[in-house]
Order: sequence, then C-alpha cells, then structure tokens
Amino acid sequence: MPIADNLKAIQARIETAARRAGRDPASVRLVAVSKTKPAAFVDEAARGGQRLFGENYVQEFLSKAREVSEPVEWHFIGHLQSNKVRQIAGLVTMIHSVDRLSLAREINSQWGKIGRICDVLIEVNIACEGTKCGTTTTAVFDLVRQAATLSHLRIRGLMCMPPYFDDPEEARPYFRELRRIAEEINTQIIPHVEMTELSMGMSGDFEVAIEEGATLIRVGTAIFGERIYP
Repeated sequence: MPIADNLKAIQARIETAARRAGRDPASVRLVAVSKTKPAAFVDEAARGGQRLFGENYVQEFLSKAREVSEPVEWHFIGHLQSNKVRQIAGLVTMIHSVDRLSLAREINSQWGKIGRICDVLIEVNIACEGTKCGTTTTAVFDLVRQAATLSHLRIRGLMCMPPYFDDPEEARPYFRELRRIAEEINTQIIPHVEMTELSMGMSGDFEVAIEEGATLIRVGTAIFGERIYP
C-alpha cells in the first residue's frame, strides 16, 4: 500500500481513538519514525501530508536530513550519547530521550552556543527493564527539577516505551502510569516545566496510548512497512 494511503488509514484510527476518549484529534501528533528508511520515503510521506519525522541514530539522521527535499520537522527519539549532541544542535525541534542530567547539561550547552532553546521530553523506563534506557519512575522527579534550571532547555513532558505485548491492552497500565507521573510533576509547580506532551504509543498500541493521554505517537512500521524496499 502506498505511504500516503497508510498515513490516511493511521490518521483515521487516530481520530477514532481520540473521539472514543473524548479528546480532540488535533491534540495528537503523529511522529513518523523513519529510521532505516531512505530519504525518498520521507519525501513521499511529506507529499502525503506528513510533516513530523522521528529519527533514532545521529549519523543516519544527518545523512538523511541532507537528502530530504520536502520541508519537514525532525524530532530525535532514540538513545542519545552526550558526545553526539553537538552534531544535531539546532537541527531537531525536540529530543524525546533525555534520561540523565549529564545529557540535559550537554543539550543546554550546545543549544546555548547557537542561542536557541531545545524542547525536550524526559524518558522514563516505565517497566524498569534492564534492556531499555530511561530514568526510573522515582528518579524522574529529581531529574526534572535539576534539568529545569538549565536556561537553554525546556521540559515539555515525558516519554516511555513499555514492554511489547501481542495484546495492546496489556500496555495500558504503563501508559496510564506515565500520565500519572506527569500529573504528579504538574502538581509540584516546577518553574519552566510544562507537562503538556506525552510521547507514547507505537504501531501496535498507539490507539490505547491515545486513550490514556498520548499527545505524540511514534509510528514507523504501519507507515513505511517492515522492509526498505519490496
């Protein structure tokens, strides 16, 4: 199925899930995850109306961004090493995967050098899985408070990646917990912190995530397919 048709099908599912939860569909943004896919696929999706794309790997992103001809917006959604922050400074509008203070400080430093502010999400290892990145559900509060003092960084919300389940309903408690944490952070009224974004939900479970409050869903396979080429 053409990428444009896939996008239309996903947008219809987003609208249905949002309305089922009593939400405005416009409150949910689709991040098209283009990792491992060629620039031509990004251009094709952009021509189909998609403007927001997420990348996981710095070198791949830098190479691809130079090749994409359509006007698009980039988010960085993968694990980010501090020594690579400099390479993406000013090129992405949001980083979803801030999981430690040292990374937050480096983002602050590099965006400060170009006189700009970077929107970030704090990544929470919501299921405490050893194979995944993210701060813990208890340490997130201190990390938010400390990162909030950095002047070239703006905390916009949280991100998580729950365990994979065949039944998306099993992911619901994890999405619900991330929303609860965000609400608790909001009650602390920390200066310069806005818990307005929840990045959660992927191809297999994004409808459940929307029902639990997701504002950014990260979808790759359902848009671009499993393979780069047929």
